[in-house]
Amino acid sequence: MLTIQPKKIVKIKLMKEKIKVVLAYSGGLDTSVILKWLQDKYNAEVICYTSDLGQQINRKAIYANAKKLGVKKIIIEDLKETFVKDYVFPMIRGNALYEGIYLLGTSIARPLIAKRQIEIAKKFGAQAVAHGATGKGNDQVRFELGYYYFGPKIKVLAPWREWKLNSRKSLIQYAKKNGIIIPKDKKGAPPFSIDDNLLHTSTEGKILEDPKKEAPEYVFQRSVSPEKAPNKPIVLTIEYKNGDPIKLNNKKLSPAKLLEKLNVIAGKNGIGRADLVENRFIGIKSRGVYETPGGTVLLFANRAIQSITLDKLTMHKNDELMPKYAELIYNGYWFSKERLKLQKIIDSKKNKIRGKIKVKLYKGNVSILSRISNSPIYSIKKVSFDENKTFNKKNVENFIKKHCKLLRK
Repeated sequence: MLTIQPKKIVKIKLMKEKIKVVLAYSGGLDTSVILKWLQDKYNAEVICYTSDLGQQINRKAIYANAKKLGVKKIIIEDLKETFVKDYVFPMIRGNALYEGIYLLGTSIARPLIAKRQIEIAKKFGAQAVAHGATGKGNDQVRFELGYYYFGPKIKVLAPWREWKLNSRKSLIQYAKKNGIIIPKDKKGAPPFSIDDNLLHTSTEGKILEDPKKEAPEYVFQRSVSPEKAPNKPIVLTIEYKNGDPIKLNNKKLSPAKLLEKLNVIAGKNGIGRADLVENRFIGIKSRGVYETPGGTVLLFANRAIQSITLDKLTMHKNDELMPKYAELIYNGYWFSKERLKLQKIIDSKKNKIRGKIKVKLYKGNVSILSRISNSPIYSIKKVSFDENKTFNKKNVENFIKKHCKLLRK
């Protein structure tokens, strides 16, 4: 049973007295419009909160755009290490893939942002929190489940479900009217819907809404196309301890630094692109283009180190749990008892996961070259074609007979 039960949103009545709202603020078009709208609609004193999770962040622009709209309290918090260590790495230990493709880069970021928003709201005595997720997307659910879990008495404002700005055109008109800067994409047009952090970049909207049309190359933010990747492969060594990577090419790095380094190397080699139509939690299908270069390498390496350090029963059990585990993360249930229970099962033997994996990156492909571990799970003597006393082949006949009987049950 899941313990997170969404509650009804408590609507704040229009009032003359100021209310204090903590807004998840990126400094971009959508959240700048939301900031102004909160001021107009609710006479709100807005605290702008930005979590630095490794996204492309322009601190000067965030401060400038918020101050231009009269904001006095602006918080930019570096959470990269927390994000990778406590959210990304545990998820990768579970080999999580939503619908077999998506590495959950956006899904895993929202719970941390929501948690910190509530903590900041409590610290500064804010009556409400707000986010910029659209009324058709998954993020509104992910944010709000986190809000309700940590601050059930704090009110939630969801502008995209409340206001009358029902299109990008009306949003841009509102921005122009209020002197809000309207960014342009690489072609000089209003931008795609982009989310990025240290794990991935996602791009949605515009031409991508038509699944018949190929994603143009200019939408990709952090990877080259495999065709334009170097003609010479690159080989990396990733060292693991207690289930997590700790070294890259024999150099010890923090979780965030390791992923950051992998992103650069893998992105230059065309690794980690995915174009998929996914089933959103709220019941509609959507198309997204994802880039997860470092995460893709870690997913391959993680399975490789597990293959040589975990027993068959444990690996198969984890594979059986993975789709549900991934779905819980996708749906915003990171803090649920069920996800935590599955994480405990996944991590039950993580202390046995240690060793080194050598991987080759070449034009969009990740290949495992070697696995090194002192784990007793893998035995060269047992698997060898040479005769030895470590494996009794006569037992195989009884093994087959046993399963012949089971076959007919």
